Amino acid sequence: MELEYNNKSSCADVLLNAAQYNQFDKITMDSCLIFGENFSALSSLLKTHKGKIDLIYIDPPFNTNQVFGVTENRKNAISRSKKSLTAYSDEMSRTEYLEFIRKRLILLKELLSEEGSIYLHIDTKVGHYIKIIMDEVFGEENFKNDITRVKSNPKNFSRTAYGNEKDVIYFYAKNYKKNIWNEVRIPIEKKDIEKRFPKIDKNGRRYTTIPLHAPGETNGVTGQPWRNMNPPAGRHWRTNPEEFDRLDSLGLIEWSVNGNPRIIKYADENAGKKIQDIWYFKDPQNPLYPTEKNLDMLKLIVNQSSNVGSIVLDCFCGSGTTLVAAEESGRKWIGIDSSEIAVNTVKGRKELKEYRFYKCLDHAE
Repeated sequence: MELEYNNKSSCADVLLNAAQYNQFDKITMDSCLIFGENFSALSSLLKTHKGKIDLIYIDPPFNTNQVFGVTENRKNAISRSKKSLTAYSDEMSRTEYLEFIRKRLILLKELLSEEGSIYLHIDTKVGHYIKIIMDEVFGEENFKNDITRVKSNPKNFSRTAYGNEKDVIYFYAKNYKKNIWNEVRIPIEKKDIEKRFPKIDKNGRRYTTIPLHAPGETNGVTGQPWRNMNPPAGRHWRTNPEEFDRLDSLGLIEWSVNGNPRIIKYADENAGKKIQDIWYFKDPQNPLYPTEKNLDMLKLIVNQSSNVGSIVLDCFCGSGTTLVAAEESGRKWIGIDSSEIAVNTVKGRKELKEYRFYKCLDHAE
């Protein structure tokens, strides 16, 4: 499926155009901040980093037709005053905007490693168009999640519509079954532990029990009798029954007075709750830059979809929160932005240690 609009370039033409750029004389594999227009910067990176980026997170403009600024005397305040300094302009027609995003996605796919993933953060007004473009560029089969991010407190606007307190993150893999996935989980809160693990053994350890069987019938080994017992109708054993013998020998099967066996699960061995597709990460109330995102959210993405030593890329890096998340998680990073205010904001972040700074030739003074 493809989205059709005027002046849409072919993928081949985009890559042919990209091949003409060479903005850096030399660029290493170290963490780096690049000051420049991101199409030319990404095009130049293809010469050294193609297939080497494990994770991309981008929070591009939302096609709001607004200019975002900061006040001169208080750089962390978002301002729409005529006297404010322009952080970035988001003024494009809808088709210009879609082609702007699509061209960069084509380059980003080339930069992704075979185990790489991309997270694109957008609002719901334009997100459905972006989803179709991402299906086109990365392949529908490589779509992983549509994540709803609760970004703010409930709204009480007077307009005749529902309040908006969410935006969306589209998560795609370069290859659906190969992407890095570390299964980060959420620790269970104390009140939930007491509810989910109501039993206490003789050593004071909290636990619960679960059935040996699971839904679905099978003719394989998990459908065969164990200790003269068959799984209930319509169900099968959770695993090879030989595993139940091992668990029983370790005291990890609890038998009821009626001879009904259940597997013991201890609270202190629980890995935590699987993360779902609705996230509650509100952005800073006093941002360093107009589009600054929640650091904990970025750390989750970095730790889930990259490894220590991986390269993380954000080509709309703004305040540099993605870069901080990568730095603090032991990853290398590449940040790109065309806004001098954004670049100076990143340079001012003390969390970022050693990195190289590059200025695209089209941004030379």
